[in-house]
Amino acid sequence: MSLENIIAKSIKENNNPIGFDVFMNQALYHQEFGYYRSNKTIFGHKGDFITSPEVSDLFGFCLARQCKQVLDGGDILEFGAGSGILAAQTLFELGRLKSLPKKYFIIELSAKLRFTQKETIKKILPELLDRVEWLTELPKEFKGVVIANEVLDAFPVKRISFSNGNFYEMGVDFIDGKFKWVKLNEPLINPIIPSSVDFQEGYTTEISLQSGAWIKSIYGLLTEGTVLLIDYGMTGPEYFHPQRSQGTLKCFSKHKSNDDPFIDIGKQDITASVNFSNVASSAKDCGFEISGYTTQSMFLISLGIDDYLKNEESEEKRAKIAQEIKQLVLPGAMGEVFKVLALSKKQSLKLEGFKELDLTNRL
Repeated sequence: MSLENIIAKSIKENNNPIGFDVFMNQALYHQEFGYYRSNKTIFGHKGDFITSPEVSDLFGFCLARQCKQVLDGGDILEFGAGSGILAAQTLFELGRLKSLPKKYFIIELSAKLRFTQKETIKKILPELLDRVEWLTELPKEFKGVVIANEVLDAFPVKRISFSNGNFYEMGVDFIDGKFKWVKLNEPLINPIIPSSVDFQEGYTTEISLQSGAWIKSIYGLLTEGTVLLIDYGMTGPEYFHPQRSQGTLKCFSKHKSNDDPFIDIGKQDITASVNFSNVASSAKDCGFEISGYTTQSMFLISLGIDDYLKNEESEEKRAKIAQEIKQLVLPGAMGEVFKVLALSKKQSLKLEGFKELDLTNRL
């Protein structure tokens, strides 16, 4: 049975459309056929999209410098570690900085990705493999640094549309052999949307209700430490800008994007940009301190990404590093699309990654 059939059957059996968050959850995380549980190659040049650690080791090296500043005897916990390359980069550089954590925990639900991560780390850092521990659920308590690189954008979202002065949830129905958008009847009470915006009829966007619950669970297990959230997204006012009237929903396959989540179900990534104002607000409600918000570009520059170029003696390697840095920091590449938000609990350090530019006041 295909994933399309499974989702269609659940709609027909309940005789009701489902919320888009339910559809997205099945498409990405279905036990057998979900995109992130499948056997296909997802990350890197041979996959569907490239993340910053796949672009250059320097991304993980800079992140390691930020970790070093706040570790203080703690460990590292990474969510959804992709191919495992970020863990390898971070551990390698922390080793060089003589600041290795006792443990590097990875929370990964996909058995295939756990295997890939283990192979990556074994190949690059066999001597540190015993420091890495894979978990399938949250630890009871944790002290140290939590890393979530491109995790929030994969949380299932609700799709909503403005009509006659109210926002309505857009559901997914299965009609005449096809998945279709349908408007659910009840207006949404209190969606996470600024009341100051004058929305036009038909304005469509996404809201993430799961990210707040996830942040709360992190706060609950963290005894002391810093959470680094790295993702593509923007502040609330930018997110709900009148020009963004079709929302931020995107699908990715073989490095091409489209806006149709109803094709290639389970075979393409489905994602939405992160509303960092909303994430910061949820974090403050739990008790977190917001200890920095900036662009990926300024985060990496603050942590000395240029040093790696200056210290490289080989001309050939310098040219390669210069290209990688451009990809990570230039506004037209990843530099300004991606943001970094830091949350702290019982930690009052001024974080190095935000010394050049801190945009927390824009949240």
